[in-house]
Amino acid sequence: MLKPVVVLVGTLFAAPVLAAEMPVIVKIPRLTMEAAGKIAHGAVDACRKEGIQITATVVDRSGDPMVVLRDTLAPKVSVEISRQKAFTAVNFNASLSSMEDRFKKPFSVGKVEGLVFSAGGLPIEAAGNIVGAVGVSGAATGEQDEACAKAGIEAIRMDLEMAGP
Repeated sequence: MLKPVVVLVGTLFAAPVLAAEMPVIVKIPRLTMEAAGKIAHGAVDACRKEGIQITATVVDRSGDPMVVLRDTLAPKVSVEISRQKAFTAVNFNASLSSMEDRFKKPFSVGKVEGLVFSAGGLPIEAAGNIVGAVGVSGAATGEQDEACAKAGIEAIRMDLEMAGP
């Protein structure tokens, strides 16, 4: 009976030492507004080459919009849908095309207001850290939206890969 008490007491005294070694702040990589703009422009340009008018929204790691570009003839509703796609992609850290069939049952998380599980949203990673997401809406299919979102990320892929800690 004495051994469990000794182990417990030892654990209690070790916890403050471990806590003292933990930093009091966390450094979090952030996407710059300039980088977000390049991604959005890359997505719009890719869709324009296909004759498609879209809206591209880039959000930060918290899901807050940084850049929204709506092409001249892109439908007004594409602004909100692209934001929701980006918000969903960053919060689930996954491409939305990989999640389309995941939440089909009633009352599932996919029914939460503000989440959209339709292809066209991709997370943005830099040096192994999620730094945001891009959402695209306005094309005839989610696959076209996602191809343009991917092209936007590809526009600065090397910069993202070279980003240091």
